[in-house]
Amino acid sequence: MKNYLDHYLIEHKAAIDSIPLDLVEEIILKFTEALKADRQIFVFGNGGSAANASHFITDLGKGASDKTFRRFRCMSLNDNTAWITAIGNDYSYDDIFYRKLENFAKEGDLVMMMSVSGNSPNLIKTVEYCKDKNIFTIALTGKAGGKIADLADLVLKVDSDHYGRVEDCHMHICHMIAYAFMEN
Repeated sequence: MKNYLDHYLIEHKAAIDSIPLDLVEEIILKFTEALKADRQIFVFGNGGSAANASHFITDLGKGASDKTFRRFRCMSLNDNTAWITAIGNDYSYDDIFYRKLENFAKEGDLVMMMSVSGNSPNLIKTVEYCKDKNIFTIALTGKAGGKIADLADLVLKVDSDHYGRVEDCHMHICHMIAYAFMEN
């Protein structure tokens, strides 16, 4: 077991080291622009990425907003299970994110999605919707990037295909963003 754990940490450190800090800085600048312009920020993903989105929005909406001149107008699109299941049941699971954006998002708002594979149909459909509505899109992905990497306005790829490591790195990135506002 010790060899497995040693190897796991070596690979995890390599994934962390692959995070392009110039792109993290660019994302922080986009969040700063959204804050200054009083734009809405929407974050979401599936599975572990959904949990990361909820965690990140808590950090941004509470922690970071406590330290800024204006509160972040931010929302995790993962956080209303009744609404998600109603959309999935009445339309399609592929529609669960973009149909929520229809109610809230406006031109110039910011969307950040997290996905290891980058190929989830509900994310692809949402980034296509955002492109049509002039909503800026950020994709955090794994090494391959998937289809959303070809569509999003700004793409940050973690150099790993391991779901746990990539999701951990996405949370590291989310913490860097939130703490840039809390500690800077």
